[in-house]
Amino acid sequence: MMSKRNTKYIFITGGVVSSLGKGIAAASLGLLLKCRGLKVTLQKLDPYINVDPGTMNPFQHGEVFVLDDGAETDLDLGHYERFIDVNLNQNANVTSGQVYEAVISRERRGDYLGATVQVIPHITDEIKNRIRKAAENDNQIDVVITEIGGTVGDIESLPFLEAIRQMGLERADNDTLYIHLTLVPYIESAGELKTKPTQHSVKELREIGISPNILVCRTGRPLTKAAKDKIALFCNVPPEAVIQDLDAETIYEVPILFHGELLDNLVVHYLELLCKDLDLSFWRKIVNRIKNPKHYVKIAICGKYVDLKDAYKSIIESFIHAGGENDTRVEIKWISSEQVKTEGAAVLFDDVDGVLVPGGFGERGIEGKIEAVRHLRENKIPFLGICLGMQCATVEFARNVCGLKKAHSFEFDRETAHPVIHLMDEQKKVTEMGGTMRLGAYPCIIEKGSLAHRIYGNTQISERHRHRYELNNDYRENLVEKGLILSGLSPDRLLVEIVELKDHPFFIASQFHPELKSRPARAHPLFREFVKAALKYRQSRTEPTEAGEVYVSHTSGSKDTV
Repeated sequence: MMSKRNTKYIFITGGVVSSLGKGIAAASLGLLLKCRGLKVTLQKLDPYINVDPGTMNPFQHGEVFVLDDGAETDLDLGHYERFIDVNLNQNANVTSGQVYEAVISRERRGDYLGATVQVIPHITDEIKNRIRKAAENDNQIDVVITEIGGTVGDIESLPFLEAIRQMGLERADNDTLYIHLTLVPYIESAGELKTKPTQHSVKELREIGISPNILVCRTGRPLTKAAKDKIALFCNVPPEAVIQDLDAETIYEVPILFHGELLDNLVVHYLELLCKDLDLSFWRKIVNRIKNPKHYVKIAICGKYVDLKDAYKSIIESFIHAGGENDTRVEIKWISSEQVKTEGAAVLFDDVDGVLVPGGFGERGIEGKIEAVRHLRENKIPFLGICLGMQCATVEFARNVCGLKKAHSFEFDRETAHPVIHLMDEQKKVTEMGGTMRLGAYPCIIEKGSLAHRIYGNTQISERHRHRYELNNDYRENLVEKGLILSGLSPDRLLVEIVELKDHPFFIASQFHPELKSRPARAHPLFREFVKAALKYRQSRTEPTEAGEVYVSHTSGSKDTV
C-alpha cells in the first residue's frame, strides 16, 4: 500500500472587482505545476446558497458544467479540466448551500448532542472537510488548488475565508499558500497605473487574518518596476511575489505568461515541493497553433442565450480546440433563435459555413431552432446539434420529411398529436428540479459505417448528459424509414444518443454534450470534424479568405469578447 503524501494547499482569492479571471489563474498554475511532474487537482468554493447551479438561469450563472459523476458545477471547472486534462468529481465544487444543508441535516439528527450550531466552528469545519475531500480519493495528490468564489469584502464569502485562514494555522508554514488576485487599473486621464485598489483589497484580506504570499495583478498595461515595488512595500510581500497578469490574446497563453513571471518557481519555493524542471514545449505548440492559423471559417451558434456568451463557454472553447487541430480560425456568429422567425434563416445564415444549435430549456425560441434546422438540412449547410439541438432536428424531420405536421416535443406542447420527443420514463415521477435530470457520463454504442463511427473511430464511447427528454421510441420506425439514421444508442438500445443524415455534407446531432470533454491538446471529435466540414464547405463556394481575419479576442478573464 502506498503511503499518503503530504498534500499542499494553495488558496486563490480575488479582490477589487469580480470577473478578473481567478479560474483561469488557478487552472494556469495547475498546468504549470503538472508540467513539473506534480499531481494536481483543483477545486472551486462558491458562496451562493444554491446547492448547485443546476436550477439557476443561464443569464444569472452562465454555463452549468457537468462532470462524469453527474455533478452540476460552476463553469470554472471546465477551465480546470481543460488546462490540467483530468476528469474531476463532485468534491471539486463546494457551495454554501451544500455546506449549510449538511450541517443542518446533522443538527436535525442530533449529531451535535444539543450544542448550539454556529458558523464557527461547525460551518467552517464542514468547509475544511470538503477542501480536504478534494484529495481524498487519490493519496498521491501533491497539490490542491482551491479557488474562493466572489470578492474579498462580500459577506457571503466570510465563512470560506475564515476556513482557509484556520487551515493555514493548523498546518505547517510550508503546507499552505495564499495567492490574491487583484486589479491594477490604468487611469487614462492621469496616464498611470493605480495601485491603491490592490492595497485596500490586501488590507481587507489581512483584517480577516490572511496575509497573501503572492499577489497576481490583473492589468491591461505592463507593471513598471516602481509599481511592483510600491505594491510589495504596502502589501508586505517581496517584489518578486508581485506577478503581472496581462491581458492575453488567448486564455491558453496565460500559463506561458505566468511562467515568464516565475510564478511556478515561487510556488515551488514557498511550498518546498520536490519536482522536475518545467517543460512547456507541448503547450507552446498548442498556443502557436491557436494564434497563427492558416485557414478561416465562420460558424453560427443559433441559441437562446446568445446575449450572455458565458452560457456557451465550453462550446466556444471547443471551437478554439477544433480550430487549432484544423489550422483554422473559427469566427463565431451569434444568432438568437428568435431572430430566425422574424428575419429568416436564409438571410441570417447566408454568410456562414456551418451552424451549431445548442442545448437549452424552455419554449422561447424553439420554433426558430426548428426552422434553422430545416434550412440547414434542405440547403446542405454543415450542421451540429447538441441536446435540445438534436431534439429540434428530430421534430423538424418528423414535420417536414415524415409528414407529421403537428409533431413537437412534449416538453413544449403537452397536447401535441405527435410527441416525437417525450419525457424519459425515470423522469415521470420526479417532483424536484435540482439534480434530477439524466446527468453525467453514460456509454453509447455507435453503428458501424455511420458518420458517427467515422468521426469517433470507435463503436463504444462515453459522453456527458444533462437532459430530461428523449426521442420517443414509438416514432423510431417512421423516422428511420424516411431516412433519419439513429447512429448512436444506449447499450440497451432504448435511448437514442446520436442522429444523422446521409447525402449531406455534415448533419449530425447528439443528445449528450460533447463540448464538456474537449481539451486544448485533444479537440472533441465531433467539433474537430464539424470544423473540417465547414472549412470544406467554405472552400467549395469561395476563394480562400485573406490572412488577417479575426474572430474572438480572448483575455485571461472569465469572459470572451466576440
